[in-house]
Amino acid sequence: MRTLDRYIFRQLILPVGGAVAALTAIALLSQSLTQFDLVVERGQNAWTFIKITLLSMPQLAGLIFPIALFVGTLVALTRMQGEHEFTAAYASGMSLMRVAYPILRIAIYFTLISLMVNLFIQPLTNRAMRQELFNVKNDLISSLVREGDFSTSESGLTIYVQKIDQNGLLRQIFIRTDEPDGKDQTFAAREGRIKKIDGSSILIMRNGSNQQLAGKGVLDHLTWDEYSFDITSYFTSDDYLQYKEGDRYMHELAFPIRYDYEKTVWQKYYAEANARIANPLYNLAFVMLAIVSVLGGRFSRNGYAQRIAIAAAAAAGTRIFGVVVETASASAWIINILQYVVPLIPVFMCWRQIRRHDGLTPGLRPRAVQAKSALRPL
Repeated sequence: MRTLDRYIFRQLILPVGGAVAALTAIALLSQSLTQFDLVVERGQNAWTFIKITLLSMPQLAGLIFPIALFVGTLVALTRMQGEHEFTAAYASGMSLMRVAYPILRIAIYFTLISLMVNLFIQPLTNRAMRQELFNVKNDLISSLVREGDFSTSESGLTIYVQKIDQNGLLRQIFIRTDEPDGKDQTFAAREGRIKKIDGSSILIMRNGSNQQLAGKGVLDHLTWDEYSFDITSYFTSDDYLQYKEGDRYMHELAFPIRYDYEKTVWQKYYAEANARIANPLYNLAFVMLAIVSVLGGRFSRNGYAQRIAIAAAAAAGTRIFGVVVETASASAWIINILQYVVPLIPVFMCWRQIRRHDGLTPGLRPRAVQAKSALRPL
């Protein structure tokens, strides 16, 4: 890049990066609030909460990047235009298209990054997040055990825990098993912990005792320091991990017809595949709207509030209509074409406006360029 291109690039990258960081922080806060029940209701530790929150972020990149680019570009261009830096660039012989070149380069970089995230990182993180949520859902402590409540599974096992620590330690445990012939067992322990050993869930209890009615009405009572109790058979679940559209890779979306269930939702898969390719185009569209709102008209000493408001409304309307089209594409595959048309319409219109202001229409040329043309010898 030339010196002036590098200068414009540096002036834009800082506000754009700041906007990305601010919107990412807001998205992290909103996601953490939605996942907060993992700690409060499910009894999960802080690491599980943080991991699930972070794994959900790549899915939001498609919404964060275009808005951050729009806001950051507006901030940088408004400041530079107010300080007459673009007027100096025009006076040096640069056209509007040449001035916009480093700005569009940033948009293209973010478009490619967003495309890579959609194609590779999003399905990878979504699968990991889905696996974590599945583990939380089928966690014995979070699915059945409740502090201060007697809970009974479908197999007849009744368990009571007075307190559950954040590290998973169970305190003051009482268990009753439903055995045939009325020979139920009861366990009482001061503390315990559930561990996974060779695919089985083992409850390791400490400082407790158990009782069982033996033959001829004799009650067997046994005390122990540590006792291992296999509770896998008492918690049977027919639930299985199933990936949604957002969790699948592109080849799985493009060739989904494998099972009877997938034959009924193939249109959703195609809509998701096209959305991943089309959504990065909003980065380019939003940047071009920002360029046109500040540089796509005559210089104004009173600012560009009206043009910026129109550009913001156009950006919001374009994105909302894109979401509507993406939703409609799940029911009619032909609508997938509109997923590309919607972001390309503002790109084409802004490109046309830039070319018009760049000198194809003499009345709209920058004043500095007009003055330079007037001084050229005949």
